[in-house]
Amino acid sequence: MCGIILPTSGNARIYHSDPLHSIQIEGNVRVIDLTLSDAIYLGLRDNRTIRSAYLERIAQKFDLRVAEDSFTPKLMISGGYLSTRDQNDRNRQGNVSPNSTLLTPYGTRVSLGWSYQHTASNNRGISQNDGASITVIQPLLRGAGKDIATATVRLARLNEQINRLNLKSTISQTITQIIIAYRELLLAQEQLKIAQDSLARARQLIEVNRAMIAAGRMAEFEIVQTEAEVASQELAYEENRNRLDMARLGLLQLLALDLSSPVEATESLKVKPVNISSELAIQQAELSQPSYLAQLLASKQADINLVVARNDRLWDVSLVGGAEQQRNSSAQNTASHTWNNYVGIQVEIPLGDLSTQQAEVQARVRVKNQSIQLAEARQQLERDTSNAVRDINTRWRQFEIAQRARDLSRRKLEIEREKLSAGRSNNFQVLSFENDLRNAENTSLNALINYLNAQANLDQTLGTTLQSWDIVLND
Repeated sequence: MCGIILPTSGNARIYHSDPLHSIQIEGNVRVIDLTLSDAIYLGLRDNRTIRSAYLERIAQKFDLRVAEDSFTPKLMISGGYLSTRDQNDRNRQGNVSPNSTLLTPYGTRVSLGWSYQHTASNNRGISQNDGASITVIQPLLRGAGKDIATATVRLARLNEQINRLNLKSTISQTITQIIIAYRELLLAQEQLKIAQDSLARARQLIEVNRAMIAAGRMAEFEIVQTEAEVASQELAYEENRNRLDMARLGLLQLLALDLSSPVEATESLKVKPVNISSELAIQQAELSQPSYLAQLLASKQADINLVVARNDRLWDVSLVGGAEQQRNSSAQNTASHTWNNYVGIQVEIPLGDLSTQQAEVQARVRVKNQSIQLAEARQQLERDTSNAVRDINTRWRQFEIAQRARDLSRRKLEIEREKLSAGRSNNFQVLSFENDLRNAENTSLNALINYLNAQANLDQTLGTTLQSWDIVLND
């Protein structure tokens, strides 16, 4: 499909059948279990951005093939047939002229040709002639030397490397988008569970309130607070269901699946800290970050273009040599055979033409601009990498703090509920602690998802997304 291999080692897996085979039945709805590996596999197979990128690669690789074909012989065959008639005679004439040319990696041009002409006339009979020729032109200044003659091919190969890096970047970005979209769905599912649990606790508190009212331990009007809390939790539950549907549709669109597919994220939310220093991260980014590597290649292209532009300003001085032969025959039994060869030098000196100087000036400016852009890319690489490393460390500390806050809030609510049962607290205090727990659970969940997303963003910044998921580009 998209030409990407998923090895069986590491996080990613190869499926011998569609990963959508894992289906649960909930009521009358067929729910499809989807792990993160499943989502990445489907994205690599069907994502429209990736498929479009691979279609572009077909044309790009053919561009390289055309450039590398510069030094293979080219054959051109031309011919024609003409019939004429006038008041005196009728003539029929046919000709064919194959011609072959060859450009060598040193700029030498070799041309080999042959021509044949056949003429038939009612009055003059048949005549024919044919001839062969060979020409060799060796530039001495403009266009001479391997560096200049092979510049087009070297530029095309560098451009092919840039295209491959762009493909890697596109796939890495798409995988990161899928990972984040998948975790958005996972976040929405977990938030819906939190809302369900909060609604269940609020309804349980109503039952406790009614029991206390029946026992004369609580005024009847105090239950209004709990009923208002139940209504609030029902509203929050509906809002979370809406966010869940939005997250599901966003993921399905990235995977190019039917938007009505009832998928459910089943990835485990287990995490462990990632320890990496900024220095090591920068070294890794220098080796694998596609945008930075493409900038390095663009600088090499600018250097080659400057050399070519300077060469184009030279005089055209070339050695020329060749030989040709001609044979003629006619109906009058006359035949002739001639041949000659030649060797010499040809010179072409442009005067008053500023276009070649213009090309050199532009090439020189591009070299300087590439130097500036490379320095900018280097600094941007260091900045993005340092930010990504710092962000992932910060996200881990936030997650640890959020976990402690959640556990303490849960314990605080349990104690307050026990106090309410013993008549030593009130609804307002319990509902306040209930709100604290709900906020702490959502904060802890958000901190967890943010940390996982920070890992994905760090991979993309370092250019190691494909390595992390054991994905090999089959280009």
